[in-house]
Amino acid sequence: MHGTSRKAFYLVNLGIPLLLAAVVFLMFDLTHLDRWISNLLLDPASGQFPLLHDQWFEKVTHKWPRLLPNWTGEAAIIGSLLSFIWPRLAGYPRLAHSPLLEKSRIAPLLRFSTRHRRDFLFVVVAFALCTTVIHYLKSHTSVYCPVETTLYGGPQLRSEWFEHFSWFEKAGDGRCWPGGHASSGFTLLALYFVARRHRWQYARPLLIAILLLGFVYGTTRVLQGWHYMSHTFWAGIFVWLTTWLTALCFYGRQALQAPVRRVTRASQAPAVSAMPAALRPE
Repeated sequence: MHGTSRKAFYLVNLGIPLLLAAVVFLMFDLTHLDRWISNLLLDPASGQFPLLHDQWFEKVTHKWPRLLPNWTGEAAIIGSLLSFIWPRLAGYPRLAHSPLLEKSRIAPLLRFSTRHRRDFLFVVVAFALCTTVIHYLKSHTSVYCPVETTLYGGPQLRSEWFEHFSWFEKAGDGRCWPGGHASSGFTLLALYFVARRHRWQYARPLLIAILLLGFVYGTTRVLQGWHYMSHTFWAGIFVWLTTWLTALCFYGRQALQAPVRRVTRASQAPAVSAMPAALRPE
């Protein structure tokens, strides 16, 4: 049973993304499907993407959506820093449990950040690694965006990501593969693994919502001609693998594979904290 459970875990979390990568490679990178989809979005009269220079569309679909992953990352950094304060205050009981800290909600916030220090640090590291991986791939494949290529009025030749790929040197000036905007949405997958670690019963709906968000982020750039559809799929695959491996290092397989905890009225009684007595809320 243990072996089967372990096998299922890796088949789902590693096997499915790798299978999807093979499908995307065969369906998009080795065919003209990407160009066919983008050609459908062209204005027949002008031969350009209608939303390419739409400032309102750019603001609503590109600039504003970046606030969500940016704020999430910033909150994780702040939470990580705050998590080290409460253990220091615990050495001064009179200060740690002063009415001022309690009434201002500072003490509960510090206790919360301490309890979830690993989660905050995981989100920070996962975000950083995902950003690093995506930037590495962009600079080592030198793929130009559709509107930058001669296919859609640009000066650059179109190429696939594997044509100029280099492990240790920058391949050129192209920075379009995988989709950067899509990847910023997919980085929120870190929150799914936090929910999975805590066996939250809504972890799966959260996963679906984040995947949809990433696809929406990527599709809006496809509509503008800044990316091909496959760039969104590749962004999701690489972000998933990076975040999953990071979660595996932080939490371990058993924590990520444990069944979700169904919360009922009977199970909502306060649990005794496993934290040291000095760190527990009063």
